[in-house]
Amino acid sequence: MSTETTTYEGQTSSQHKSALVLDGRALAQQIEKDLRVRVDVIKEKTGRTPILATILVGGDPASATYVRMKGNACKRVGMDSIRIDMAHETTTEQLKAKIQELNDNQDVHGILLQHPVPSHIDERACFEQIDLEKDVDGVTCLGFGRMSMRQPAFGSCTPQGVMHLLRHYNIELSGKEAVVVGRSPILGKPMAMMLLNANCTVTMCHSHTEDLAAFVKRADIIVGAVGIPELIRTEWIKEGAVVIDAGFHPSEGGGVGDTQRLGMKEVAGAYTPVPGGVGPMTINTLIRQTVTAAEKSAGITVDILSEICG
Repeated sequence: MSTETTTYEGQTSSQHKSALVLDGRALAQQIEKDLRVRVDVIKEKTGRTPILATILVGGDPASATYVRMKGNACKRVGMDSIRIDMAHETTTEQLKAKIQELNDNQDVHGILLQHPVPSHIDERACFEQIDLEKDVDGVTCLGFGRMSMRQPAFGSCTPQGVMHLLRHYNIELSGKEAVVVGRSPILGKPMAMMLLNANCTVTMCHSHTEDLAAFVKRADIIVGAVGIPELIRTEWIKEGAVVIDAGFHPSEGGGVGDTQRLGMKEVAGAYTPVPGGVGPMTINTLIRQTVTAAEKSAGITVDILSEICG
């Protein structure tokens, strides 16, 4: 991928300046330019257009918005998307059968089951129905295990997007102390493993961690992925630390994350804005991984480990 990078240099307290903003929206736009070229090559080689299939169960408005945004991202890079809407009453077995149809469809290169599904459905069983080659959202246990062991597999999109962002800005990871606040199977847990694979020393915290502030205060890299508005306070941040906020909570001012914004730019060395930081990279990674899956299907040589690990 040919995108310009901005170098981040750690700052001591005596030389601290306003924090570097890790602009996910701008990086996603740069990556899309590269993806359009890659999609054109696939079309020329195969006469086929890469396709992402999205499944939305029930009528949750927020989920419908996310699916629409993903469909728009496909269009921007020249891909096609198939949107499958299923009723709230859909059973686990019906949903698994639909996923298997998409597994068997050679025109579909990636499958996304929009989270969350209605509570009566066994979401994990449905995630596991997705073939590894089409698990471009990185939600299967097999994909997680392979990613953790540095084997070819698609990473879960939000943490994978964070890793793309950190590498783009040349954030030093090796040897750094990282604290991940959150332990969800598609965000906190894979985020911790990716940072560990990048030679960070990783501590996982969560909403039940006692004295969370003590863990955050010593971290060089902090990832807010717990889903609680502004749980992580600015006064906990070590000067010069890198703060990644993967949360978004609607508010009167347009939205807040899992970290407090007030005073952040004066304390942190670098941070992601909310919105405009991690969110655009999540969708961008989904599209990027679908293009990679289409390239592999087309017989175009692609180093998936390089795509994942950098």
